Amino acid sequence: MRTYILRRLLQAIPLLLGVSAVTFLVLKLAPGDFLNTMAENPGISAETIDSLSHRFGLDRPWWVQYGLYLRNVFLHFDFGESFSRHQPVFAVLRTGLANTLLLACAAAVVTWALAIPLGIVAAVKQYGWPDRALSFVAFLSLSVPEVLSGLLLLWLAASTGWFPVGGMRHLDHDLFTPAGKLADTLRHLVLPALTVGLVPLAGRMRQMRSSLLDVLRLDYVTTARAKGVPESQVVLRHALRNALNPMITLFGFTLGSLVSGSFVAETIFSWPGLGSLTLEALNTQDQYLVMGSVLMASVVLIAGNLVADVLLAVADPRIRHG
Repeated sequence: MRTYILRRLLQAIPLLLGVSAVTFLVLKLAPGDFLNTMAENPGISAETIDSLSHRFGLDRPWWVQYGLYLRNVFLHFDFGESFSRHQPVFAVLRTGLANTLLLACAAAVVTWALAIPLGIVAAVKQYGWPDRALSFVAFLSLSVPEVLSGLLLLWLAASTGWFPVGGMRHLDHDLFTPAGKLADTLRHLVLPALTVGLVPLAGRMRQMRSSLLDVLRLDYVTTARAKGVPESQVVLRHALRNALNPMITLFGFTLGSLVSGSFVAETIFSWPGLGSLTLEALNTQDQYLVMGSVLMASVVLIAGNLVADVLLAVADPRIRHG
């Protein structure tokens, strides 16, 4: 297992190099840069612009800039300095990444805590009214875009006052007790997590249903029923574990999609995460902040796939010993 994990980590290096190269070239192909906006300000002298250009390395050829960036990232873990915030990029991204991961994990809880039991119910009650009702809800959910569901939840919060309409914390958050701070953050987290988590719910529920139905038709399940094992034990003890293997495989992809889906919810609910930082960096043409955001998102996707493979090996001894 250690050798497999090490091999996967080494394989991630060329992938991250490719992502960084494409991102850097796209940024360089875009017209202008961060200093062009400053140059339009008559209060900023040309000497100041030249000094900042030299400080950030923008006066060098693009291939030199990219080479220095790679050296700093992979040898010194230095993502550069944010043009607009005048802070190290990693320090800026650290908080935003933590907030995005918090939102993605909460959305994952919403997705999987609902998809697995609902998928089991749909499979056990195949072609019954619970299966038909859940299928209708699933198809309805698939037809609603994430932006629309987020706006509907935002309207619900504004109309009822049950949940905050945006942000991550109350204005008086620092005055709360530790329990009050936790409760305040969770209240702000509910609607963004629902917005992100309900998007993949329908697909995961249908996949859970299909996987369990396939397992329930296998010979060993038929043998367990013939021995008089109660149906609940047949489903939960004999069939469910094997039916979960495909779902575990999908976990890594789900995590990556939840992180990217969080970007939309962060914009709607003003959640201070990686998506908000990336949008701000694109608007200000903050080159190194955009590069850092894309690399962070790529690392999360790679880590999610690795975790899914490791969990699958743990759940299925055939894969572990193979």
